Amino acid sequence: MRSFASAAVALACFLAPTLAEGQATPSSPPPETDEPPAAAGKDSETDPEKETEPESERAWSFSASAYAYIIPGEKDYVQPTVTADRGWLHLEARYNYEDLETGSLWVGYNFGIGEKLKLEFTPMFGGAFGDTNGIAPGYKGSLGWWWLELYSEGEYLFDLEESSDSFFYTWSELTLSPLEWLRFGLVTQRTRAYEGELDVQRGFLVGLSYKQLDFTAHVFNLGWEEPTYVFSLGVNF
Repeated sequence: MRSFASAAVALACFLAPTLAEGQATPSSPPPETDEPPAAAGKDSETDPEKETEPESERAWSFSASAYAYIIPGEKDYVQPTVTADRGWLHLEARYNYEDLETGSLWVGYNFGIGEKLKLEFTPMFGGAFGDTNGIAPGYKGSLGWWWLELYSEGEYLFDLEESSDSFFYTWSELTLSPLEWLRFGLVTQRTRAYEGELDVQRGFLVGLSYKQLDFTAHVFNLGWEEPTYVFSLGVNF
């Protein structure tokens, strides 16, 4: 009898955990949802097709300038230039630059490097039409450090009517800007828009800026021949 009771107690202790597991309440199923499950590893990714360009790449910038040439013994004239830039793209139109009563259209590629010593450069290609007709590879660029800036633009025009009239044009400046609104320095140019005794003309300039406006006075060939005066007005927007 005693052994029977002991066996019954042992059997009860063995079955108790099994019975307890069978009576446990099942866990509730997850709530249903209409949204598909997120793909693993992509929950924080941005759709590349929805990414937008940086603001500097989307925005257009424009400039317009006019250079008034006062030339001793020759006809005075005005040389206008208009530019449009968007990111790497540079567009430009000129008149009276390669020759009087001659226009030219340009397309170029903008790029720049550096911060303290900053280089900006635009290789270009254009065509001239009017009194002079031709095609031209060209460039414009600047190198700036501290208050100093070296600026240059140039082109080699291949004359399509008379190859002997092909010519290299250039305009270069070396300036110092001790104040944000003031710059002064040296300037050179080589042009066939008008005749001069010097192949490369040289002089000095003084420029003033106010907001988006720039005014610059240039004097060429002072001390070599009767000077040529060039006054320019430009606006950026």
